[in-house]
Amino acid sequence: MLNHRLIHPQINAVLGQAGHHSTVLIADGNYPAASKKGPNAQVISMNLMPGVINCNQALEAVLSAVPVEAVQTMMYETEGPYALDGDPPVWDDYRQTIEALGIDLQLAAIEKWAFYEAVATADHVLTIQTADQQRFANVLVTLGVRMDG
Repeated sequence: MLNHRLIHPQINAVLGQAGHHSTVLIADGNYPAASKKGPNAQVISMNLMPGVINCNQALEAVLSAVPVEAVQTMMYETEGPYALDGDPPVWDDYRQTIEALGIDLQLAAIEKWAFYEAVATADHVLTIQTADQQRFANVLVTLGVRMDG
C-alpha cells in the first residue's frame, strides 16, 4: 500500500517515470485536453460527472506524491464573456492545499496563451482531466528534486 494519498495506478506509473522539470497539468472540465498538450503527454480522464473530481482534489493527490518546484495557474481573463474581476475562488483552495502539505511555494499565474505554450512542451508528461466546472481552475505542476537521503 502506498504512503501518499495518490492511489491511481496509471497516474502513479507516469509520475514514477517522470523526473525533474517534468510537468503535470491538472485540467478543468473546460480545458481542451485532447489538443493542448505536449507531444509526450498522456491524458487520463477523471471526469466522472460535473464537479467530480475537481482540480483541487487532483492537486492534493499529486502534491502528496512528488516533490514540486512550481505550481502555476492559467491567468483569468479580465475582458470578454469569461472575464473575472479577481482571482478565481479555487486559487485560494490551491493555496490552502499547498500550505497544508507543508510545501514552501507560491502559486504563480501565467497569461493564458503562455500557459498553453508551457503545456505544449516535451516536458509535459501527464494531463489529469477533471470535471471541475470552475473557470480558470487549470493548474500546471513542475516536478522538483527529491532532497532526502
